[in-house]
Amino acid sequence: MKVLFLVQKEQRAILDRLYEGVASHCECDVRWLSSDEQRNLRGYFRREVDVTRYDRIIFFLRFKQEIRQVGFIRTVPNLVILEHDAYQNYIACKYTGKFSAHYRRLSWVRVISSGHMVTERLREEGFDAVFVPKGYDQALLQEQGRERDIELAFVGSTNSVAYSGRKALLDELAQVESLVVTRTNSGEEYCATLNRIRYFVSADVGMGEYMIKNFEAMACGCVLLAFDQGAAENQALGFQDMVNVVLYKDIPQLQSKLAALRANPQLAADIACSGRDLAVNQFSFAHIGRRIVDALQPPLRPRAPLSLLERLRLKLGV
Repeated sequence: MKVLFLVQKEQRAILDRLYEGVASHCECDVRWLSSDEQRNLRGYFRREVDVTRYDRIIFFLRFKQEIRQVGFIRTVPNLVILEHDAYQNYIACKYTGKFSAHYRRLSWVRVISSGHMVTERLREEGFDAVFVPKGYDQALLQEQGRERDIELAFVGSTNSVAYSGRKALLDELAQVESLVVTRTNSGEEYCATLNRIRYFVSADVGMGEYMIKNFEAMACGCVLLAFDQGAAENQALGFQDMVNVVLYKDIPQLQSKLAALRANPQLAADIACSGRDLAVNQFSFAHIGRRIVDALQPPLRPRAPLSLLERLRLKLGV
């Protein structure tokens, strides 16, 4: 299978190993699009892409640029959209309902979503949706055997509206526990910081799926204290409470489980070890890349006929 994989050139997350994971399982042409190129996909395709060369074309681009160009995107054949932010379709934020509205205009497109229940909800709405979870960069993030001199911490952003629940929970926890909340540069500094943390607090409140930090913290040997996203999501990922993760629904429950772990350091060490093994064996970008390629294989739905205007624009290249 020959795949054109269009990704964002400018983004904070380092996802090169994810792209390599995809490319190792198919004949893959990975292209990094600048912000200007993402804003003018029609022009980029006209200059740079022969769509007849590819069995699949994957968009992993900024959603806000996609929704402004749906007229052109409808003309792209064999299209698959990889989306890590579709959870925003179902939470209170500026994109509430907008993913569904976008996909309704592209009803034949396959959507690869990183949330199990998000995927199920998209499927219930009639979309061709496939679940492939987020993961972590196995080349950048590993357990290093460092002294874990930070007991309880969160590393990451709390600034956006989508993270308002995260910030509220962390603020509440900081009132009753000695919690470190910090940010680092990506790469070596982030890995070193995770390796200093014994208990990593994941606070994906109201998101309905687990963000990438969960897998990164597990891979680096932290005991993951994860806000519980529900039985179906946990089962889909292999998360087992007090076995490879520690799940909580509120601050009192988190404190109760944290107290039990402090009283039983061997249990904490066992959970960290099992969580690390799960991440390494299931959620490295090498594994996730293979799952993405697997999701490309089944036949796509027939593309709806183009309107007269779309056919004219396609013919004229405008």
